[in-house]
Amino acid sequence: MPRSMTAFARRDRDFEWGSLSWEIRSVNNRYLDVNYHLPDELRSLEGRFRERIASRLGRGKLHCSLRLDSRRDAGGRLELDHDRLRSLLGACHEIEEAMLNPARISPLEILQWPGVVEEPESDAEAIAEAAVTLLDDTLDALVEARRIEGERLDGLIRERLAQMRPLVADARERRPQVLERQRQRLRERLEGLAGSADADRLEQEMVIQAQKLDVDEELDRLEAHLDEVARVLGREEPIGRRLDFIMQELNREANTLGSKSADTATTRASVEMKVLIEQMREQVQNIE
Repeated sequence: MPRSMTAFARRDRDFEWGSLSWEIRSVNNRYLDVNYHLPDELRSLEGRFRERIASRLGRGKLHCSLRLDSRRDAGGRLELDHDRLRSLLGACHEIEEAMLNPARISPLEILQWPGVVEEPESDAEAIAEAAVTLLDDTLDALVEARRIEGERLDGLIRERLAQMRPLVADARERRPQVLERQRQRLRERLEGLAGSADADRLEQEMVIQAQKLDVDEELDRLEAHLDEVARVLGREEPIGRRLDFIMQELNREANTLGSKSADTATTRASVEMKVLIEQMREQVQNIE
């Protein structure tokens, strides 16, 4: 069953120390391309996040956003980095001396400066593990969303396959009639030129015409490619690239069928096939 590359998933979770929120948006792409928007405290985990995602997804352009909201009062009294605080206050004092009318700095502004308030080491470890676990949950939701969308794409593609098969069968069924009409036209042309049709010459010309109009191989390959698409759709592995290749082959055979066509019905069938193939190709672009 195919999986779509287009999907969205979001997971949130509250903890004693705050809350985490993952958002993952996925669109089609030839390869796996992941972009991150991470809080500074968790940027060191990007490698672990990347491994987790690569183990679950094969293709797609992903935009992954992680939000961390910390409750600084969750663990009790605040712990200050006194060295960082003294350094910051000293810098503020130098700036004040260089200014004519310096504004008074609020203690709350000092507390908001990165590094002034120390985060307990145990909280950092807990946050890291929680972020990885929540990513796994979000990936579960994303994979499920891609699976559901993949089922829809599967139905659309199989519907086009079912519409193409009668077109191929009708083109094959008309071949004897097309050749007979060509024989009759050639006979009339020869009779008009020589007054009577020479049987040997007529046969030679018919052999040449039959070779030019022979589409048995194209019809055989069209049927084989349609069967292959149906078979590939049943695989559990990523199939998007293979389906894209088969769409190219289907389009090539449909074009050749149209170029060799000697009647309007076959030409029309070739055009309808190419429309259906293009519709399938558009859906295949979203399949992993």
